[in-house]
Amino acid sequence: MKQENEPLIKLKQNFPLTIKRLGINGEGVGYFKRKVVFVPGALPGEEVVVEAVKVQPKFTEAIVKKVRKRSPYRVKAPCPVYEQCGGCQLQHLRYDQQLKEKRDILIQALERHTRFHISEMDIRETIGMDDPWKYRNKSQFQLREMNGKVIAGLYSMDSHRLIDVPECIVQHPATNKVNNAIKRIFQDFKVPIYNEKTKKGIVKTIVTRVGIKTGQVQVVIVTAGTKLPRKEMIAAEIQKRLPEVVSVMQNVNPKQTSLIFGEKSFNITGKEFIDEKMNEFTYELSARAFFQLNPEQTVKLYDEVKKAAALTGKEKIVDAYCGSGTIGLWVAEGAAEIRGMDIIPESIEDAKKNARKHGIKNATYVTGKAEDILPAWHKQGWQPDVIIVDPPRTGCDQKFLQTLLKIKPKKFIYVSCNPSTLAKDLQTISHMYEVKYIQPVDMFPQTSHVECCSLLILK
Repeated sequence: MKQENEPLIKLKQNFPLTIKRLGINGEGVGYFKRKVVFVPGALPGEEVVVEAVKVQPKFTEAIVKKVRKRSPYRVKAPCPVYEQCGGCQLQHLRYDQQLKEKRDILIQALERHTRFHISEMDIRETIGMDDPWKYRNKSQFQLREMNGKVIAGLYSMDSHRLIDVPECIVQHPATNKVNNAIKRIFQDFKVPIYNEKTKKGIVKTIVTRVGIKTGQVQVVIVTAGTKLPRKEMIAAEIQKRLPEVVSVMQNVNPKQTSLIFGEKSFNITGKEFIDEKMNEFTYELSARAFFQLNPEQTVKLYDEVKKAAALTGKEKIVDAYCGSGTIGLWVAEGAAEIRGMDIIPESIEDAKKNARKHGIKNATYVTGKAEDILPAWHKQGWQPDVIIVDPPRTGCDQKFLQTLLKIKPKKFIYVSCNPSTLAKDLQTISHMYEVKYIQPVDMFPQTSHVECCSLLILK
């Protein structure tokens, strides 16, 4: 007799599967004996034979053994290490179809986490890129020494195996060129590369960022300790071979952690920052400053925020989770006043500096949480007309959403990088705010990520 909780699918079992849709991580999703099965690399509409590699009570993970019926949108991934690297998830899907699937990933999140009538909602077509390659302005490559050769790259999916990436085709060519030259310099100077197992060696990671519009490059050498032998000579060699590198920094991270940067950074040579431009704005980017990884699409995203705000010059705006103030500055021209807050003091200093530099006099920035600061302003009689928010992947703080419902701005513009947390947050405030539309924007072509700009109006 069959046991009640005996798994319907066994480990290593082979079975046929029809892929229904893409999951939030870009994997194919199908159903076998009413159980959900996740299959990386499989596409909607495909009929495949899979092998179960992980069986959980609620879901199974499987790998493709054979494709019986191919999707008409399947293409050959141009990157030679695509299947090992794990940095991209959708290179095997034609780009115009990637945009459609990303809109569908958003719809799935709304189906799962809200009670909205989705067929009646205005969910727009995803805004894509004309050229969906070579867009990333920053790379963070781990270093390792293998057979006397320095390699740099990314860890394989769900593992600690480093994949050498001599040319990443979603990276801006300047970062690839600089990384390859620095590997050679480290080899020439016999720089000791950090070894995680033996805890010996010095250099762990190389972080390269380019100002796409200015051509300036910054290199950050992340080390396990403060000591970096012959660092001035290494920096001089970098600048000799790579005149575009205007800033060489050292960051010290002694911890065994998934975080790239430690607390301390030192300037080795050149400037402490590089400049980048987006439209009429110029930004100073220091080693640890957050900046969007795809400036071309960021302009499109921020223009969507501007469109949603539809400012007339009379409105008071709150830029919550403001970072260095980029979104607020973008809309400042049409606003009577901008007020922004963030919990990171350095970001607030950057926001103030950015406002001064661009002659924006109607902006105030303070350090702290929106849910603490907004009620205080409200008590003083200051009422915002529009609140704009661009939270981290975890979404808005629940206290912030409750504050929003108390303050009741006429418009709420929510910029999100995670459809699941966006959907949950929209449901939380849906009794008081109507979702006018959601505009997906493809900030990271070839990956499963999707960014959205949502306009909500007070009912």
